[in-house]
Amino acid sequence: MATVFGAIADDFTGATDLAGLLARSGYPVSLRIGVPDTPPQDTSPFEVIALKIRTEPVEDAVSQARAALAWLTAAGAQQFFWKYCSTFDSTPKGNIGPVAEALMADLGVTQTIYCPAFPENGRAIFMGNLFVGQLPLSESPMKDHPLTPMRDSNLMRLLQPQVTAQVGLIDRLTVAQGADHIRKACAKLADQGVAHIVVDAVENADLTRIAEACADLRLLTGGSAIAMPIPQIFARNGLLSSSAKASIPRNIGTEGVVLSGSCSAMTNAQVANYIAQGKAAYQLDPLALQADGVEPARQWLAAQDLADAPLIYATAAPDRVRAAQAALGQAQAGALVEAALAELAIAARNHGARRIVVAGGETSGAVTTALGVDRLHIGPEIAAGVPWCFCRSGGHEIALTLKSGNFGAEGFFSDAFAKLEGI
Repeated sequence: MATVFGAIADDFTGATDLAGLLARSGYPVSLRIGVPDTPPQDTSPFEVIALKIRTEPVEDAVSQARAALAWLTAAGAQQFFWKYCSTFDSTPKGNIGPVAEALMADLGVTQTIYCPAFPENGRAIFMGNLFVGQLPLSESPMKDHPLTPMRDSNLMRLLQPQVTAQVGLIDRLTVAQGADHIRKACAKLADQGVAHIVVDAVENADLTRIAEACADLRLLTGGSAIAMPIPQIFARNGLLSSSAKASIPRNIGTEGVVLSGSCSAMTNAQVANYIAQGKAAYQLDPLALQADGVEPARQWLAAQDLADAPLIYATAAPDRVRAAQAALGQAQAGALVEAALAELAIAARNHGARRIVVAGGETSGAVTTALGVDRLHIGPEIAAGVPWCFCRSGGHEIALTLKSGNFGAEGFFSDAFAKLEGI
């Protein structure tokens, strides 16, 4: 089938999050790792390009996003989506706003929306303020994120320094009145010169209203959840064939490994839960990696029974993360961990691991690149926004899941492997 929808994600876990929600529709979803270096062919109705640009310099992020847009345009996409984190992870300089404005310019559009809400995962926007569960963003664990600490909950205040045009709001009172009212509010804001519109959403019904209201917008931006209603909208408008069905491979080996680089509160709980089940585990420490390299971890891994899916993790509490960053520098501490987990992913694959669970956006980018994966086919969800994906690496069929730090329940790692047993 021809491509109808093209998305650009600012990190790899966000891309699989989006792809998994789109795949709930039953239509084929293809996830590309980086911008393909060949012209579009054998494309799916829904194409997602995963970039690793959340914390890259603004100029690099914009350049990569524009290249992705050009490829998706050539694939025939009719609507485009700029996907970023549901906690609006960014700095005062970007990269959410600058990329959005660059895409708007290339598409020749003068207005777009921003809606990172994801009610299933506790992300809600009310009166322009983002909540994580019952906490404002600035009071949530995101306030201590090592790369993008979020110290303000108001999305308009966060976005305005990142863009050159005016920012406005469509609040929940308007959203609750339905798609027609949202469209009228967009038109009114356009007359006032507002190019960037933050849209409130606190429940899935809000997302459906917003998606229907914005069906004619060429560019949408937000977290993954705002894209959930889009396949049904395309199908209703006759742009998708009901005969297209997604398929997944069934010849994946049973050996596995868990690689965790995220230091989020939820991933800390997931690591503790997995270890409490008696799973073999090895903790990476940036200071030890600096002194001894990755060889001790490699030797430990080689001695493990991959049928029991051992865990290698750099996940740690915020104070321990800060101590490592103080000793090595923020960039160096992160780079050491990413490089080690990437190298260990290759080692695990070569030892026979065919089911690989990865936690953390930066880690997922490093691991996927190291494995040489350029395309993922989306399978069943393990938790909201976290699907199993299928690919080839080193000549082998691999099941790979890329989990955003705060996603999933405490038993996520075990749940992931159990999910594969049911397909």
